[in-house]
Amino acid sequence: MVEQSSSLDQFQSDSTAAQKLDYIESNFDTGQQNTTTVQVIVRDRNGNVLSKGGLVETLELQQALRANGTIRASLANDTPTTGVANIVATVAIRQEQAAELRQSGAELQQRRQSLNESRAELQRQSRELNLTAARLSDALNQTRGLQARYDRLNASYQQGQVNNSSYRQRSAQIETELQQVRAAAIASLNENQSTTFVRAYEQVRGLQFRLDRLNASYQRGEVDQSTYRERATEIRSQFEQVYRLGTRGVLASQYQQLQQQGQQLRERGQQLRGDAEALQAQRQQLQNASAPSLEDQIEQLRSMNRSEVESTVETVLSEGGEGVASQAFAFMPTSYEPGSTEANATMLVVFQDLGSGGMGGMSSSDALVETQIAIQDLAHQSMDREVMVFGAGIISQETEQSMTDSIAIVGPLALLFVVLTLLVAYRDLLDIALGVFGIGAVLVWTFGFMGWADITFNQIFIAVPVLLIGLSIDYAIHVFMRHREEREEHDGESVREGMSVALASVGVALVWVTATTVIGFLSNLVSPLPPIQDFGIVSSVGIAAALVVFGGLIPALKVEIDGFLESRGWDRKKRAFGTSGGVLGSVLSVGAVAARRAPYVVLAVTLVLSAGGAYGATQVDTTFDQTDFLAEDPPAWTERLPGPMVPGDYSAKANLEFVNQNFLRQDSQAQILVEGDVATPQALRKLEAATETAAQKEDVVVVLSNGEPQIRSPLSVMESVAAQNETFNATFTAADTDGDGVPDRNVERVYDELFEVAPQEAAGVVNREDDEYAAARMVVSVKGGASSSTVTEEMRSIADGIAGDGLDATATGQPIVFEIVQDQLLDTVIESLLITLAATFAFLMLAYRLAHGSATLGAITLLPVAFSVSWILGTMYLLGMPFNVLTGMITSLTVGLGVAYSIHLSERYTMELGRRDTIWAAMRESVTGTGGALLGSAATTVGGFGVLAFAILPALQQFGIITGLTIIYAFLASVLVLPSMLVLWTRYLGPGETGEAATERGAAVANGGATED
Repeated sequence: MVEQSSSLDQFQSDSTAAQKLDYIESNFDTGQQNTTTVQVIVRDRNGNVLSKGGLVETLELQQALRANGTIRASLANDTPTTGVANIVATVAIRQEQAAELRQSGAELQQRRQSLNESRAELQRQSRELNLTAARLSDALNQTRGLQARYDRLNASYQQGQVNNSSYRQRSAQIETELQQVRAAAIASLNENQSTTFVRAYEQVRGLQFRLDRLNASYQRGEVDQSTYRERATEIRSQFEQVYRLGTRGVLASQYQQLQQQGQQLRERGQQLRGDAEALQAQRQQLQNASAPSLEDQIEQLRSMNRSEVESTVETVLSEGGEGVASQAFAFMPTSYEPGSTEANATMLVVFQDLGSGGMGGMSSSDALVETQIAIQDLAHQSMDREVMVFGAGIISQETEQSMTDSIAIVGPLALLFVVLTLLVAYRDLLDIALGVFGIGAVLVWTFGFMGWADITFNQIFIAVPVLLIGLSIDYAIHVFMRHREEREEHDGESVREGMSVALASVGVALVWVTATTVIGFLSNLVSPLPPIQDFGIVSSVGIAAALVVFGGLIPALKVEIDGFLESRGWDRKKRAFGTSGGVLGSVLSVGAVAARRAPYVVLAVTLVLSAGGAYGATQVDTTFDQTDFLAEDPPAWTERLPGPMVPGDYSAKANLEFVNQNFLRQDSQAQILVEGDVATPQALRKLEAATETAAQKEDVVVVLSNGEPQIRSPLSVMESVAAQNETFNATFTAADTDGDGVPDRNVERVYDELFEVAPQEAAGVVNREDDEYAAARMVVSVKGGASSSTVTEEMRSIADGIAGDGLDATATGQPIVFEIVQDQLLDTVIESLLITLAATFAFLMLAYRLAHGSATLGAITLLPVAFSVSWILGTMYLLGMPFNVLTGMITSLTVGLGVAYSIHLSERYTMELGRRDTIWAAMRESVTGTGGALLGSAATTVGGFGVLAFAILPALQQFGIITGLTIIYAFLASVLVLPSMLVLWTRYLGPGETGEAATERGAAVANGGATED
């Protein structure tokens, strides 16, 4: 039931920055909910990835990714893939569409000009026609006037007022004038028009004659007023008809033609307005159009020749590009030269939405791994160029694979080393088998507890089996060697009696060792990092299981098996390791000899070394680097391992380093959360100043090859939307009265319209709650390889500049959260060390007070362990090893493991003091007897942890090396330093020296220290 995880997110703790990051993800449209990115780097060391072929090949890869069933289910719906090739193809399509629109616009303008010219001509013709009608109307008026003169002349003649000669003369003159008027009127008319006008002319004369007669009759009283009015009205109505006939009637066809032309022009105008509106709609549609389909993009690039592609690439990747073209530099190496049509690498980003379903019932983490491996395999198969795929799923897969490969290599090597060491120490196959069986039981109990307690197996827990193997063998060696010593010393003693004495003498030490070791590991509970807390709990449970197994089960099995074999004639007596004298005994007795001859020198040298180690401890760096958990390509010797032990291939670390050095990391961002009244000119000015300050942090902030930093804030979003939307641009410009690009009035209205025209972009930088603007954020893309401490320092400095005037600003983001974890890791190291030392000191002093009547003996027992802590920390400084989530546990582990060696030696020494005549005999017996067991235990533990140096994970290699050194230091402190401290304790604080011992010491001094036991 034990689950496995390699995510670094589990090492996050509850901090203000982490809380603010949760707030951002909950209240802003970060585009990261259930979404992750995969960066596909396409490289061509000797070619050009921006060539037509390279761009088309990249688009075809995207097409293949979308067509793959496994990958397709995880892709984001809106924009699953994007890169430079998409932008180049889209810009080319947009350029063609824009060219077509410009051509249509030019044609429309020509049509508008032609329509205007036609309208002007129609107006001219209409004016001329109206002038002609007016001239004809004047001719009819003149005709009426002349006819009236003629009628008056006739009346005068009839009344005798004019003689015959004058009448003829004057009537002829009037007739001539009438003929002249008629001739002038019809001069510019055609035959039909002339005929119509002449008819109107004659009718006018006749009507005028009738009107004149009516007037004359009315004046003579021949017609009453009513009749006169009636007849006059009738004649005037007939005049109107005749005038229409003589003017518009004459020009009827021309007026009809003008009317038809006018209707045609109106129809042309309506068509022109419709076409203009359609063209404007097309322009708006082009401006707001979504990205063309991949098929259209591929077809577009294939249809272009080489020079056209290069021209488009140059346009897209030139400095000062706007709109979609300005985004292209995010996919190019930071070393790219703007405007160049050649590059040896580019980046394609794949967006995955694991919350979209369709993952075949798999968990999101499993789906992430499977789909990203599928992306990697498909990319390698589809592309002729070199491809690097970088994503969280691949990193997770390689981390878990490196954990599995590390166990596959380390486990057998550790077991082999332990077996070989036990062969040397035990020289008995049955004891070795019992030890291995006991190790198996301890591991089953421990990992069974993890399963029932629902504790996830992560990178740290790789050390647990190695730790338990070492401690289990440690317990087994002490029990078995003490049992052998007892049976060898008391001839004829039964297996059961020997085991009873052995457990009685070493059992107390085992209990105390277990208690102090558990205290050491439980001190990790003070850590705010959950995995380290879990490690302390699981290690403590495993250590307790080791005590039960090797303090009860294995001794019981040994008693039963050895008793059974001896009852059938098998001799099960074996000599204890290190008690047979010789070179090993002489080496082990070095500490006893030094304690006898120069204990103060030993103590002085120890203090000097410890002081140096303590200084080095203050210089050890704390890091939390993702690369610590990424394996490099395994060395060549691993290929010669047996099949199941051969590790896989690893590329994530190299890919990560390449991306950090050359590209914008999609997942490397720092953020500044600004809370308070953000809808004010003051808030925007502070954000603008913060953006300018951040842009100058080139050691931290990613600066693209076009010289622009990747910083997103409410102002940058406003500027981007204003460049694409005329309505918002008008509002934005009106709010900026001083023209500095920062609205200084009506900020809330600007925000309102921003949410109206670009809701998703606005929600990414501004949080609106109940129509109130409560927070804003600034997103800063930071370099993937930048130190988290530097990023944190710089971002906090920028946040401090924003805070004030009713605004709270907090620097957050993954780099800052991880930096806090580093600080907490160092705090954990210090706190757990102090707690472990204090608790272990208190426990041992109380235990030794109760058992031996001397609390100081407990303190003396632990002091060498404290010294070894400073030694190991100084060694870390000398080796350049930092504190990370694994090596950060070294202090509690040093105390937990190291105290076992000191306790065993102190316990043996106090027991031998009561059995030997002198303290030197007691010390020598303790060091050579228990020292042999300690050496065997140390050898197995060092070997167990030392094989971690062959692990695939770099952090695990460091942990194995430093832990092996820890065991060595703890062993050396117990057999070289502790004897001198025990001697001094015996003289000044303990039971003191016997008379015989004092006499012997005096004789030794008199003979230059040559006297021996």
